[in-house]
Amino acid sequence: MRKSHITNLVCMAVVSATAVACAEPSVSAATPAVRTVQPGQSIQAAVDAARTGDTIVVEPGTYHESVLIKKQGLTLRGTGAKTVIKPPSTGTKTGNACAKAGSGVCVLGTSGHTVDGVSIRSLTVSGFKKNGIWASWTDGLKVRQVTSDTNGVWGIAQERSTRSELRSNTAHGNGDAGIFVANTVAEEGGATDTHGTQLRGNTLTNNRIGITARRVRNLTIRDNTATGNCSGMFVVGDEGKPQAGVMTIHNNRITDNNKFCKATPRLPAIQGSGIVLTGTVDNKVRDNTIRNNVGATPLSGGLVLFKSFVGAHNTGNTISRNVVLGNRPADLANQEAGRNNTFVGNTCATSAPTGMC
Repeated sequence: MRKSHITNLVCMAVVSATAVACAEPSVSAATPAVRTVQPGQSIQAAVDAARTGDTIVVEPGTYHESVLIKKQGLTLRGTGAKTVIKPPSTGTKTGNACAKAGSGVCVLGTSGHTVDGVSIRSLTVSGFKKNGIWASWTDGLKVRQVTSDTNGVWGIAQERSTRSELRSNTAHGNGDAGIFVANTVAEEGGATDTHGTQLRGNTLTNNRIGITARRVRNLTIRDNTATGNCSGMFVVGDEGKPQAGVMTIHNNRITDNNKFCKATPRLPAIQGSGIVLTGTVDNKVRDNTIRNNVGATPLSGGLVLFKSFVGAHNTGNTISRNVVLGNRPADLANQEAGRNNTFVGNTCATSAPTGMC
């Protein structure tokens, strides 16, 4: 008789005699560990040593390095504003892909192997040549209570990613968007379904654009504050299929985005733009406060619908119950001939064309 059969018979006898069940022993998964990094130590070394599900706590201090995460379920947690990640010192040699790209913290998967369940929170990423936080091919990424400032391109950015939650962050003084969500930055293509990504409760100041959602679908942008940027928010699509859109944009506060940003190869000069929709479909823009965005560029105004620069129209968008006041040249501006865009129940003083207030 095999050993397993003997074990089962013993168990049955014990159950009969004592009414207490027994089972074969099982091997349990390793318990996630908490790893602490102190000033003078390497965050990257802790990431490299970590196992799936571990938490890395970074103590107060300034850490001159780029951090690359490729492991599932990892949590990188600072201790608030006193935990600062800055570029490596001049002349420092490092081989990680995040440093080579000029970014601060990177979460990088691949098309066949996404990096899932990573959390980054309670730290500052500052002064990087490209991006503060960059993510590609991720699922369920959470970035919370992070400050990303004075980075050369984007503050917090992702592509090819789904079900992210970018929440309660601050992005200040970044060269392009404070928060940037896109299908891909390396090639053309239809909009990515983000499966419910949320941009929520973030504060965006003194960037080129507060939030850019480019060639993506099915996400929520809510409860954010954008002020002092050249534009508060860009929702960008093009002729790709499926077309960008199907977003809910609500309860944001978009005010005084009057910084001047000169033209680039992709866009004209920007100043005084609140929320701009260009080449997108079936968005619901409601219950936002959009005030005092003033400029004289093609995209200036409170809430602006603008045909994309490759000729794609906005269609099927519903603009409702927004408070849009003190913006110039108009509070509401529909500058293109897209179909089925509805303006209803908004509080505004001026519109172009007239009659939408």
